Amino acid sequence: MLGKTGLKVSQLGLGGAPLAGDFGKTDEEEVQRLIHESIDSGINIIDTAPLYGRGESERRIGKALKGRRESVVLASKAVRSDLSYDYASTIGSVEDSLNRLQTDWIDLLQIHDVEKQQYEVIMNETVPALQKLQQDGKIRYIGVTTRDLQLLMRYMRTACFDAIQFYARYMLIDYTAKDEVLPLASSMGIGVINGSVLGMGILADAPAHFLDQETLDQAEYRMEQLKFLRKQESKGLIEPGMRFSLGNPDIHVTLTGTSSLNSLRNNLSFCDGKGLEPNDLLKVQALFQGQPLFN
Repeated sequence: MLGKTGLKVSQLGLGGAPLAGDFGKTDEEEVQRLIHESIDSGINIIDTAPLYGRGESERRIGKALKGRRESVVLASKAVRSDLSYDYASTIGSVEDSLNRLQTDWIDLLQIHDVEKQQYEVIMNETVPALQKLQQDGKIRYIGVTTRDLQLLMRYMRTACFDAIQFYARYMLIDYTAKDEVLPLASSMGIGVINGSVLGMGILADAPAHFLDQETLDQAEYRMEQLKFLRKQESKGLIEPGMRFSLGNPDIHVTLTGTSSLNSLRNNLSFCDGKGLEPNDLLKVQALFQGQPLFN
């Protein structure tokens, strides 16, 4: 269950950013096959945003969901970090998302990247706009997303949000969400979605092009300390990285961001109820306690 929402969600969710080519060139036909195979395999939550491919991710998802909308918990976001988050812009953003997604409602509408906006604007403009859309039946639940955990908890404590999403904050090389955010969410009944569990490609040995060298150097150092987790993989830490998140009962959805069918199938194979081995988990949690990788 996604917190107190009553939404029953799959442990693995499909992340929409790669579906529009934000992390490399994509083939639209394969993306359509990937979305359908995800649903056929038991994934029932798809997370996207207007920012991803400047709306292309939502458009592709909407196309794939024709005739299948009822079987999916659909999550999107508002607004875009380069646009205003005022009342009218928020309403317009969600209406545009509904059109691209070809649906009458969005199950979870999350405020995107709140660290880039003034707190007062979010609370006085964005939240009331989403509450109006909720009253109109166009969205069901309201969420908030950011990598800034202190800011995230400030929003959580307002009790305005049904779910949260952070990224690259509960993964093998930065699990700073563990100490305060996850316990607070659990105590408040807030749903938790964990994004970028492979650290924007770092744990797959395919880091995103926009990551700076200092971060990559620190990540390499940390991955070297985690080499005891490497079983069959010749490189990267994909399987232990996925199991680290999937094995935490306080995380309701672990997103897999991929446009590759092979990658999707591999990640689905990790949904067998097995997290990291208990001794391995203890060793991991002793290595980087309270040490964020990203600023």
